[in-house]
Order: sequence, then C-alpha cells, then structure tokens
Amino acid sequence: MTSSPLISVTELAAALDSSRPPVLLDIRWQLGGPPGAEEYAAGHLPGAYYVDLDRELASPPGVAGRHPLPDPEVLGGALRRAGVSSDRPVVVYDAGPATSAARAWWLLRWAGHPEVRVLDGGLAAWRAAGLPETTEVPPAQAGDFKPVPGQLPTLDAARAAGLAREGLLLDARAGERYRGEVEPVDPRAGHIPGAVSAPTTENLAADGRFLAPAVLAERFRGLGAADRRVGVYCGSGVTAAHELLALEVAGFRGVALYPGSWSEWSANPDNPVATTELPG
Repeated sequence: MTSSPLISVTELAAALDSSRPPVLLDIRWQLGGPPGAEEYAAGHLPGAYYVDLDRELASPPGVAGRHPLPDPEVLGGALRRAGVSSDRPVVVYDAGPATSAARAWWLLRWAGHPEVRVLDGGLAAWRAAGLPETTEVPPAQAGDFKPVPGQLPTLDAARAAGLAREGLLLDARAGERYRGEVEPVDPRAGHIPGAVSAPTTENLAADGRFLAPAVLAERFRGLGAADRRVGVYCGSGVTAAHELLALEVAGFRGVALYPGSWSEWSANPDNPVATTELPG
C-alpha cells in the first residue's frame, strides 16, 4: 500500500505521465440523481472508466439495506472491463466530496486490491488546476483482478449495537439525521443507541479537500477513537466509507464498516432508535 490513501491533482498528473500509470475510475453518483453516467459522458478525466455505484458497487436494495455489498462476480467484471489488475495501481474519483469515490476505494481494498487511492478534491480540483477533460470513452479492457472479499472488517447489526455499547460507533450522517430531526430516505428517524455523531462534512476543508492528517487525528481522538475499537455507519454504507477514508488519513487502522447502516437498522422494527445526542 502507498503511504497515503489520497493522491493530489499534481501527483495524479505526474503518475498518468509515468511508465506505470494508474487505472482511473470515475465513480460519480449522488442520491436521487442525476445518473453519474450522464455526467461522465459530458466530460471526464482522459482514460477514465465509469463504474456505476448502484449496479456495480452494490447489490440490489433489500433487507440488507439500500446499498448492500456487491456480488464479487459483478464487482470483478466491472473492474476487469476497466483494466483493473492486481499489479497496477488504481485511482478513483468523483465530482467531490469523495463520498462515492471512497466507497470504491473501500470496496477495492475489501476485495483485496493492494494499491488504491482517492483523488483529493475530485474532479473539481482537477478542473481548478486547468487540466484536460475528454468525452472519449476508452475501449473495454481485460484486467485480471479477481475480488477476494473480506479483506477489511465489517459489522452486522448485532455487532454494530455491541460496538456502540463497548467501543465507539460513529454515525457519519448529517447531524440533523442523527438527531432524528429529519429523515428523507429511510423508514425511521434517529440513530443507533450509543452511536456518536461524526458528520463527514467535518473531514473536509473549504476547498473540498481532506483536512491535514494531524487535524483529522485530533478530531477523531476528540470523538473517542483513541485506544478503542471503532466502527462507522451512515445511511446505506456509502458516506461511511468517506469517514473510513478520513480515519485512515488520520492514522487509524482496523476500523469496521457496517454496510447495512441505518437503511438496514431502521427497517427492522425490533431495533431500538435513539434521538438524544451523546456528548462527543
């Protein structure tokens, strides 16, 4: 693995011009649309392949939540068509703030890829630097990457509840959703009892790039992450990956993702719901 899970625009431009350029994956997506494929068709980084979060980076929604972990065969097929191989680095990006790109970063590592990075600032940073875009779609490739799932820790509902009691379970959603003031998507409002609010927006600077590692480390220590087992959830396991990325930038390892997240938890009437905010 590289020392940082992030790559700057300057570093990426140099890497693309090197003898070992990375595979570029465009992971643009947003809840409620418009479809990322349309944005990709309108302009993307030269050589980038579009990967569909809903269809290729997740299984169909159901009892396991809105974005269950993908079928390894579906994931592997999409990645191989984009040229992903085990011995070639991968860089993922989105339009910003790296939420969907982080989902791809986490999934690739969960599936066993050893060298994946996220473009810090995403497409917005690339454009701000005046670097080129294209509408040309590269031809399908024949990569050799075969997912080996389970290389990163995950939680089910029972283990998430236990971690909220005995360790630290971070809720990566906006504060108003955590507090149960609004719930635009899922069956019930609130949060998993014992979870601590940690909105992903607080991982970023005003320019959309991640805060410095030391600043992020201070943030997560303040939330109680030092010397404790840590897990993260969000609405459906997408935004939580952004939190996991920030935690890794900050130097925290072994943090678990609850893939079903609130979409799974809130759909089960037997699961308790809290709306009182914990001090953090």
